[in-house]
Amino acid sequence: MLRKRLMGLFVLTVFFASCGNQQNKTNNDKTLDSADHTDAKTEVKTKNILFFGTSLTAGYGLDPTEAYPALIQNRIDSLKLPYKVINAGLSGETSAGGKGRIDWLLKQPVDVFVLELGSNDGLRGLPVAQTIKNLQDIIDRVKAKYPNAKLVLAGMQIPPNMGAQYASDFKNMFPDLAKKNNMALIPFLLDKVGGIPKLNQADGIHPTAEGDKILAENVWVILKDQLK
Repeated sequence: MLRKRLMGLFVLTVFFASCGNQQNKTNNDKTLDSADHTDAKTEVKTKNILFFGTSLTAGYGLDPTEAYPALIQNRIDSLKLPYKVINAGLSGETSAGGKGRIDWLLKQPVDVFVLELGSNDGLRGLPVAQTIKNLQDIIDRVKAKYPNAKLVLAGMQIPPNMGAQYASDFKNMFPDLAKKNNMALIPFLLDKVGGIPKLNQADGIHPTAEGDKILAENVWVILKDQLK
């Protein structure tokens, strides 16, 4: 009789222990599920910064890692910001050429759009009114496709060989467009670089690697506020 009671107690003990283990397993599974859910919620989505411009953006004559957009990416990475730089610079690009290829580039998500076009128009003496129209068209397409994208415009200047009035109209085009479209403005992309021989390549137009470091600083001063 005693033996039967002891056997019964043993069976009950095993039963409750089993139930307890199962409950702990269930609780542990819930904890793991909760942790996975939290990790998924805290995961930060990487956003795209599209640099759309000329040979100045492409980094003509430089290693791709020396172009100012790549230097901006280095700065972003060092600050652990969730942004990826896309360099869509093209040597010789005019505002008309940019208008022709912007739709293809907008097939990828764009969270910040940096527009650096117009310098080749100015060097060719193309009508400022036409350049304004082309740039506005590009801006309008970006706004239509990504209305929440932050917009940045890189200002440029040209030497007065085309005449003082042309140079003035060209320079004023950028702040006017920026104001009209609520864009952040880089006053002059080549500030502290343009016209300084040691910071430019032999052609006197394209910055050296050292020059591009300064361009990156000129851009970063304005761009950083768009990444908040």
